[in-house]
Amino acid sequence: MHHTRLLRLGVPLVAGALTLTACGSRDEGNGTGSSTGASTTVTIGFDAPLSKDLAAVGLGMKNSAELAVKKANAEKAVPGVTFELAAKDDQATPNIGQQNAAAFVADESVVGVVGAYNSSVSAAMASTLHDARMVQVSGANTTAALTQGADYKTAPKRQYDNYFRTISTDAVAAPVMAAYFYQDLKVTEIATVDDKKTYGTGIVDNFTDAYRKLGGKVVIHQSINPDEADYAAVVNSVKSSGAQGVFYGGEYPQAGPLKKQLVAAGFDGPMGGGDAVKDDQLVSLAGAKAANGVCAHSDGAPVASLDSAKTFVTDYKAAGYAEDYGVFGAYVYDATTALIKAVGAAVEAGGGTAGDLARLRPKVVDAMQEVSFDGATGKVGFDEYGDSVNQVISVNCVQGGAWKNGVKVVTVK
Repeated sequence: MHHTRLLRLGVPLVAGALTLTACGSRDEGNGTGSSTGASTTVTIGFDAPLSKDLAAVGLGMKNSAELAVKKANAEKAVPGVTFELAAKDDQATPNIGQQNAAAFVADESVVGVVGAYNSSVSAAMASTLHDARMVQVSGANTTAALTQGADYKTAPKRQYDNYFRTISTDAVAAPVMAAYFYQDLKVTEIATVDDKKTYGTGIVDNFTDAYRKLGGKVVIHQSINPDEADYAAVVNSVKSSGAQGVFYGGEYPQAGPLKKQLVAAGFDGPMGGGDAVKDDQLVSLAGAKAANGVCAHSDGAPVASLDSAKTFVTDYKAAGYAEDYGVFGAYVYDATTALIKAVGAAVEAGGGTAGDLARLRPKVVDAMQEVSFDGATGKVGFDEYGDSVNQVISVNCVQGGAWKNGVKVVTVK
């Protein structure tokens, strides 16, 4: 994510090597996975929105997880184990995510889950996976409370010892955006808008605290209903507030139309947002001209600029996926790889065989805490809260109708 250390992935994967295979059919109910000879099939669960508004980002994440699984199988990363990815669509809905978590727990071949995309969905899944002593690792969740609790600003306390993430929190990223708006763009009075969701309200809260500490003034705060398409009331309030810019806490399907409507109403200030705003579809939703001036952060230096990510990018393109890997793909790839490495460590500690997979689950949780490697995004590892040890944030802005990545790259200390 931050250091440009080369990930040694070996020779490029070829089509034949990338074919995902299972060794026999899944064993029903004995918790040992399916096996042929000395090989055991171990399932990695995956959860994200694979349909509706956020399908593009969710599918890019799924593809990235699948690529990590295929690579592990091609390289026999864990001797005697063949990995299988089981993907479920949560439709960005917490109760569906909770149902998916229960289904993963009930499938005794599943040893861990990669996901979710939405922090609110992960929050709904967390207790179910924790009670089953199953790893949950996300390459997209940024709400700080998931790892450090509601009092993370003053009294951080780890919530679930089975939850990890390979991406920085809003408490790390939002202050970078606050500084960019106040110091670089000279926006001293701003309007904030959120979508009432966990991610949106959280990032606005972190942005607001940091912005005020710098001397900035939040002149108005508004909320939109993400299920609606007409934001006229919010747009009029922002325009009449005297704000020089807007910071939006939410996701690109609403950020694009909001920016379009602001511009149509005559508001020409910049609009900031978090990593969920940074998607190519924002430009098409807002219109290329209206999208100019949108700035959003993303974790790490731009992936395309990292030596460590070159093999991931090459292999992803070679796999022929219809969807782009997006802003979260490389972090999901590293999250999946981290889980695979934890399985490998647990299997090795158990004498080299997977054995009863239900009993393997808590051993994978313990092993996950110690995982450390150079991944596509840089150094991958977890601190005492399960958060990423790497904290580099990029500011990206739409200029000339397209995203310009890495307008500013900040190492947070």
